Amino acid sequence: MPSVDSFLNPRLKQVESLYKASSEAYWQATTTGEEKYEQQYIGYRQDLIRLFSNKEDYAILKEWLANETLQKDLLLYRQLVLLEHEYIPNQPDADLLSDIVQKESEIEGEFTRFRVSLDGQTVSDNEIQDILQNETDSTIRRKAWEASKQIGCQVAERVIELVKLRNRAAQEAGFKNYYAMSLHLQELDGRDLFSILAKLEKETTEPFRRAKRKLDGQLARTFKISTNEVMPWHYADPFFQEAPPPENVQLDPYFKEKNIIEITKHFFADIGLDVEDILQRSDLFERPNKNQHAYCIDIDHSGDVRVLANIRDNEWWMSTMLHELGHGVYDKYIDRTLPYLLRTPAHTLTTEAIAMFMGRLTKNPEWLTLYADVPKQEAERLGKELEEYLSLSMLIFVRWGLVMVHFEHEMYHDPDQDLNALWWSLVERFQLIRKPDRRNEPDWAAKIHIGTAPVYYQNYILGELMASQLHFMIVDELRNDSYLKKKSTGAYLIRRIFHPGAQIPWYELLKNANGEGLNPDYFIKQFIR
Repeated sequence: MPSVDSFLNPRLKQVESLYKASSEAYWQATTTGEEKYEQQYIGYRQDLIRLFSNKEDYAILKEWLANETLQKDLLLYRQLVLLEHEYIPNQPDADLLSDIVQKESEIEGEFTRFRVSLDGQTVSDNEIQDILQNETDSTIRRKAWEASKQIGCQVAERVIELVKLRNRAAQEAGFKNYYAMSLHLQELDGRDLFSILAKLEKETTEPFRRAKRKLDGQLARTFKISTNEVMPWHYADPFFQEAPPPENVQLDPYFKEKNIIEITKHFFADIGLDVEDILQRSDLFERPNKNQHAYCIDIDHSGDVRVLANIRDNEWWMSTMLHELGHGVYDKYIDRTLPYLLRTPAHTLTTEAIAMFMGRLTKNPEWLTLYADVPKQEAERLGKELEEYLSLSMLIFVRWGLVMVHFEHEMYHDPDQDLNALWWSLVERFQLIRKPDRRNEPDWAAKIHIGTAPVYYQNYILGELMASQLHFMIVDELRNDSYLKKKSTGAYLIRRIFHPGAQIPWYELLKNANGEGLNPDYFIKQFIR
């Protein structure tokens, strides 16, 4: 049996090289839409599968994980645990895994190149969003909403096939299905997760019902219809995951003709976090064949952090840039002396927490005064309405997140069921949205995460919970209600959250930072009224 160092060192060099190459290929594929980069990305992912599918290596790794002496070396043991998380899903048949990679990449490429067809014209996601945020003609809105779902029809069958392949692979790896395997590899306890989700459902049901009744009244007045006629296309985005602004609070004008990049840079610098280098490496404006979404990527775990975006001068993109650079600063300020596998966030939910913590700020009156040039008196006048707006946004997002998590859970349990019916049953249950008469389309497949970022959405919900916990932690640490324009804010985040990387599990990181584990009561205290 080889020594730990003689086993780890050459394999970690391979892992680092392949992950860097695959990340670069993914970046090129999503910024250009060119198939040659998609094929490069597929090739590197398949190389990683071959590396992690070695059954002799896996057997050795399991022996070391059971070694009590090695368990005392915390940094080494943590690397072994994270390495095991790579080996487990790659133990099944190599051809099966290769097929999964191929299909995932094809679906990703489909989303990257797809553009909606509306009244014979090709339009972007940004243009669909503009219609759903500003158009008052219900007929035009309906056409835009229905057009936004076109991609679902194109990929649905392949997504179902992919779900079945993922389940087969998970079962070969010893799990009930892919959903169960994913939670295990993400170090999430399924019972704890669904206990938290059940509490959120219970605590938000009546507040959401009241808020949506009020919102539907606002929409009915705007579109000159009765509240019974409010339909999915009357909301502010295709999935009702965003809150429309209140009737007398319009944030978009505050960002019209503003330099979103400069505002982003300025804000982060003021709290002691430099994003200049990240922005210089990023791809921030829309063009044909480029992925229309937004993401942050750490190419090499050594400082090459980038953001893809499609910026327009509105509040949504301002919030999105704060969100993505939240991911970016987390990646940037991880301790670079840590071993390669530990130079990542403690968990997806912890980096989502930072991103969401930042993204909320566009609804903060003080932030609007400091960075969007909103007169202080005007911002203070809007204070209560903005507070209600943010609370509504959180309510809407949580209820939408419950749709996604429950849908994926049920889909992986039985992918042969009527998924169209399942989707709308959950939309009606959690979002209180009425299904359009006679609609029987795979609207669920139009959500990119279901095909290309599976079993991810619970991390958004848990991230929102941690973001609220973080809010109270920082306020308590700084002994001040405001953490804006304070370099101590960034210093606190670096010390408590960013710098440790993945050297300890996420739940230990949170306990070390504030003395307790993830607690939804902070989110409820902050937003549920």
